[in-house]
Amino acid sequence: MRSFLITLFLTCLFFQSQAQLTTAKLFGDHTVLQRNKEVPVWGWAAKNAKVTISFNGQSASANADSKGYWKIVLKPMTEGGPYTMKISSGSEQLVYNDIMIGEVWLCGGQSNMEFHLRDAYGYAQEQKTAGQASIRQFTVPDKLSLEPENNISGGQWVKADSNTVGNFTAVGYFFAKQLSQQLHVTVGLVYSNWGGTQVEDWISKESMLSSPELGAATKALPTTWDGVKQRLDKQLKEYAFKNGPVVTYTVEQLADQPASFFNNWQYGNAPCAWEWIGKLYSYRGDGFMQRTIKLDSSYSHRSSVIRLGQTDADLVMYINGKLIRKEALSGNYQLDLPAGIWKAGENSLLIDLLSPQKNPSWFGIGIDGEWNNIYVRFADTTINLADNNWRVMPDLAKPYHFEFLPNNTAMILYNAMINPLVPYAMAGVIWYQGEANIDRAFQYRTSFPLLITDWRSKWKQDFPFLFVQLSSYGGMQSSNMGSSIAELREAQTMALQLPNTGMAVTIDIGDAYNIHPKDKADVGYRLSAKALSMTYHLPGFSESPLFSSAEFKDNYAEVNFIHADNGLMVKDKYGYVRGFELAGTDHKFYYAMAAIVGGNKVKVWCDQVTQPVAVRYAWTDAPIDANLLNKEGFPVSPFRSDNWKSVTEGHKFE
Repeated sequence: MRSFLITLFLTCLFFQSQAQLTTAKLFGDHTVLQRNKEVPVWGWAAKNAKVTISFNGQSASANADSKGYWKIVLKPMTEGGPYTMKISSGSEQLVYNDIMIGEVWLCGGQSNMEFHLRDAYGYAQEQKTAGQASIRQFTVPDKLSLEPENNISGGQWVKADSNTVGNFTAVGYFFAKQLSQQLHVTVGLVYSNWGGTQVEDWISKESMLSSPELGAATKALPTTWDGVKQRLDKQLKEYAFKNGPVVTYTVEQLADQPASFFNNWQYGNAPCAWEWIGKLYSYRGDGFMQRTIKLDSSYSHRSSVIRLGQTDADLVMYINGKLIRKEALSGNYQLDLPAGIWKAGENSLLIDLLSPQKNPSWFGIGIDGEWNNIYVRFADTTINLADNNWRVMPDLAKPYHFEFLPNNTAMILYNAMINPLVPYAMAGVIWYQGEANIDRAFQYRTSFPLLITDWRSKWKQDFPFLFVQLSSYGGMQSSNMGSSIAELREAQTMALQLPNTGMAVTIDIGDAYNIHPKDKADVGYRLSAKALSMTYHLPGFSESPLFSSAEFKDNYAEVNFIHADNGLMVKDKYGYVRGFELAGTDHKFYYAMAAIVGGNKVKVWCDQVTQPVAVRYAWTDAPIDANLLNKEGFPVSPFRSDNWKSVTEGHKFE
């Protein structure tokens, strides 16, 4: 009997090993297929084998090629389901159940698209009603690849219900909810994104190489992981030491240095994990941060408190050479500092960040958290330390390594997480990305449209491409200081020159202290409003007004908009328009008064600019003062009438 069971087991293993019929991971139980379009279904079988699909009254066959790849294209079908799909080849058969035909949208980008519904405002209510929503999601697993792959590493279609919906993309869910309700169909979301990633990660190598702007840098990229590691180490040392000799320090040596000693270090900022500071991206090791704090003599005899957000590192702190704290600290901690710690003039706050890998799956070292949790506070004043006046230096005297991450090079997310999805039939794309490109915002005018045209060429369709303009985050400053985030928003707006594109403006629903605002419902609904009008041709859906032109007259400018036919209004209780600036021929901007005229125009003026030549609106990282909307409640998009030199102009992908 034992011999028989062993033989039976080995026979089963043999036949399992011979089974070769598979489909791409996108196909399985609960799949959503695109209505009213041809539907490619593909996979692998024995080489040259015949494969047949039976689905919704259709039967179609094709032969696998010499490598076993096969593809069958089903004829367009109207919405409906659930259906069963049967795929057979010889004695092998696959059966997929509960397949719906509806609308399929690819949800791409970085962390604000990745942001889960469970973390968004309104989750408790959505969880209660999720079972009523005809929404399904396929999550593409995170993966990097230096070469294009033909299949993703896993994943399955999941139906939205009270137990699963928390893991859905929040923006995508609210977008799909509106579509499902208006179109009365099942909506499928293909969820392929990775937090903190730059746009170049998502573009194919062919398109990168073909770009006059990006081609040379692409050609110089390494083609092996060993090459990537060597490149990262070289870049780190060139960055940290500004192409000078590599120098190592002990924290005791640094603690004794005056504040001026650190002027040659690279600037860093807080809150910000080192993941997002220059060439420190993917560095795993210890490091130093220094901040100079200028005080007058009255503070040298006062007690204070210091708060430094949160970090995954252990932290050693010195102020003016005096050891303040040397032990592990919890996030959002606060230290009481006695009188005598500070001195008149320049004070040096030095932090030694030790990397114990408490949370190796996250960002590692740096000062993170919210802007309003990083400060020194005296009884009568608070000095905000949330800015870009920190100095940073990796501690190369200690062991370090690099984590392979998307921004180490380019194309590697396209290769692993987009290429395997082609040619899955879909209605279009919704996209939320750009934060990782703000340092190269001017170049985003090239790279973002390149992504759109690249994906369309791969699918051989000019499908709708809808995207979210960056929300409000960071400090407030006038146009005279410049804003890389405003320039990124401008680059996004310029992408609307491509046909069949649409943008959701979100400056009014952001969070100046949090790069991940929790109001994702309005974001999703604004995207869906554009889809319902542009793609599905339903009436009654509006969108944000966009700058059209400006007429400059004596003492004022008159600004015209599109998408403001029914008139403009202000949002807040004050009742007057805010967020405008004017400049004359000296290129110096002043905050300006503004008023709605003629229902859909804005008159802008200020005493300091009698002959204006340029007008700007919401031209700042976090334009929380901006309050101009159309009558339908959609905020006016930030804009500038001038084309004066950008602060990110000349910053290139490399």
